[in-house]
Amino acid sequence: MYGSQGDGGASLFSGGGFMPSQATQTPDSSFSKSRGAQGVLPLTVKQISEAYHSNDDKSNFVVDGVDASNVRLRGLVMNKVEKVTDVTFTLDDGTGRIEVHRWVNETSDTNEMALIQNGMYVTINGSLKGFQGKKHVVAFSVRPVIDFNEITLHFIECIHVHLENTRPKVLGGIPAQVQANPISGTVTPTRTPVSNQFSSRSSSSGSETDVYKLVLDVFQEPPNLAREHGLHVEEVARRLGLPVEKIKDAIDYHVDVGHIYSTIDDNHYKSACNG
Repeated sequence: MYGSQGDGGASLFSGGGFMPSQATQTPDSSFSKSRGAQGVLPLTVKQISEAYHSNDDKSNFVVDGVDASNVRLRGLVMNKVEKVTDVTFTLDDGTGRIEVHRWVNETSDTNEMALIQNGMYVTINGSLKGFQGKKHVVAFSVRPVIDFNEITLHFIECIHVHLENTRPKVLGGIPAQVQANPISGTVTPTRTPVSNQFSSRSSSSGSETDVYKLVLDVFQEPPNLAREHGLHVEEVARRLGLPVEKIKDAIDYHVDVGHIYSTIDDNHYKSACNG
């Protein structure tokens, strides 16, 4: 499934840069025992680039409305530089690059970082920091990726957490704001007042569900599944004889739940179904 060391130029998911020794290594049991990885938020570098400060003192970052003080990243190690007191390197996860610092204060820290080489895929748990407008991670754990399924799993976790933290939930007919607890990793829906946006979507004409289904059916027609760039919004509107605004509303819904996705621009969409 994954490439060998000779595939160093391959993409993130092809296993490019995978080192033979990496497949047989086992994590050192002494790695950062006192700095457990609990309370970390799985993120991509791109998500981190869009993080914002939670308060005026700019001490903490927020992603999707959730505290992102402690984060987990997986990606490729580049430009490793070793110093007496710390090790720095760049992490590339396919969505962007970020600088990582690892302080070396104990023998276990030294042993941990001795295993890490350029071209290796690693899992990083650390604190998200900012300095002079540039974000970086201060790692408290860096370990080699043993199974490349961990990379795929990480991206799935990032998508899942993002959706849970941004999608409104319905609780007893009342939309709920989802809040993720970065300490326990649990997601807790809490009741909130009905918003105007939710009310208009659920009550207007009483036929929104039918429109959503009609729009999705068009995207899932075999000929449209085969189209490289999918369908234009106006083409769908013409097919169904409905206003473009209603089509866009239905498309926004299906994008939010993962049924369809945009392709070449904000007007072309394609079904996520493989047919």
